[in-house]
Amino acid sequence: MHHASIRTPDIHRAIAFYSLLGFEMETQFTAGITLACWMTGLNGRIELLQIPEPRPAPDCFHDEHYTGYYHLSFDLTASVDSLPNWLESLEARFTNAHGQGSEGVAPLKVLLPPQQQMIGNRVYEVAFIADVDGLPLEFLRMVKDEH
Repeated sequence: MHHASIRTPDIHRAIAFYSLLGFEMETQFTAGITLACWMTGLNGRIELLQIPEPRPAPDCFHDEHYTGYYHLSFDLTASVDSLPNWLESLEARFTNAHGQGSEGVAPLKVLLPPQQQMIGNRVYEVAFIADVDGLPLEFLRMVKDEH
């Protein structure tokens, strides 16, 4: 996959959020009349698009009848030893940035704290957070392969 595209009402706030998550600016550009950028991190690339006069996004995490885009998922297996420790560190990073008055940065919203989940023959640690606009982001780490 080349990138996942995320529409946002405030691209500068979204850039600050994804930067704290570990993404780095690759390039900035315009798409028609809107500001846009590509950011790379966590073994992937996202595109942020600022949308003028946006409507609120549906709550796809809590609405069990929602269909369509659900979440982006990032595999941290190769980069972290413990998903709970990683998430705790991430929460501290967001809390510190918010406390220092970083523009547009709020404390991290955890939708689902880390838990283990069996998927096929593998055991994963899985957690969900909300991005700056409420879109769910999943983070997982393989703990055990039963093959």
